[in-house]
Amino acid sequence: MKKYFANLTEALQNFLIEVGELSYFAGRFFKEFWKPPYEFKEFLRQCFYIGNRSLLLVSVTGFIIGLVFTLQSRPTLQEFGAVSWMASMVSVSIIREIGPIITALICAGRIGSGIGAELGSMKVTEQIDAMEVSGTNPFKYLVITRILATTLMLPLLVIVGDFIAIYGSFLVENIKGNVSFTLYFNQVFNILEYSDIVPATIKTFFFGFAIGLVGCYKGYNCKKGTAGVGKAANAAVVYTSMLLFIIDFVAVFVTNIFYDL
Repeated sequence: MKKYFANLTEALQNFLIEVGELSYFAGRFFKEFWKPPYEFKEFLRQCFYIGNRSLLLVSVTGFIIGLVFTLQSRPTLQEFGAVSWMASMVSVSIIREIGPIITALICAGRIGSGIGAELGSMKVTEQIDAMEVSGTNPFKYLVITRILATTLMLPLLVIVGDFIAIYGSFLVENIKGNVSFTLYFNQVFNILEYSDIVPATIKTFFFGFAIGLVGCYKGYNCKKGTAGVGKAANAAVVYTSMLLFIIDFVAVFVTNIFYDL
């Protein structure tokens, strides 16, 4: 029993230390963000790299989500004679919750692990130390550009993924119920309101920030040689996924408070 409590105490202590170090890392980001020089070229390169690397995966996943969600929901709605509500139900569900969180989780595995492995390999091979010796600020060049790129690109990827998911849903309805493109998307845009789109879009910026922050933190502080690179990439995905669900819960909770007022 004493050993169990000792392990639990050690795990809790390590968790609190990790949270403190991550918070310090985030504070350093906001402190360094405003200071020149500004690495615009590297920022744009990271935006292209992150968006281009994830676009195909996000598109395919969104398309499959739209197909499967509609195929699974249609029989139930048919029993209640509510198939006409399919477009409304699918669009609200995807825009509000399914699209943002699924896209964020995909990008956490795709982008977060890549950033963690890239910076981790640079850390263990002392490339980051070499940048400091040469007079370059590695934190601004490597960390700030990547965090800003993920923060900006994730909402764009979510928008693309949402549209493709809704289009996949339309294909099922077109085949099963002979619903035209104009009718389906008229129903989609008639049911959507700013209260559905704006909160869902705002939280994707926080999702992107979390992915970039955790990936850079794990890679930038990588230790224990080349074995630590794999651990950094794996930890970046695990920590980011957990953080995404926490952010999503807080976002939904705060949104419901404002709407109840």
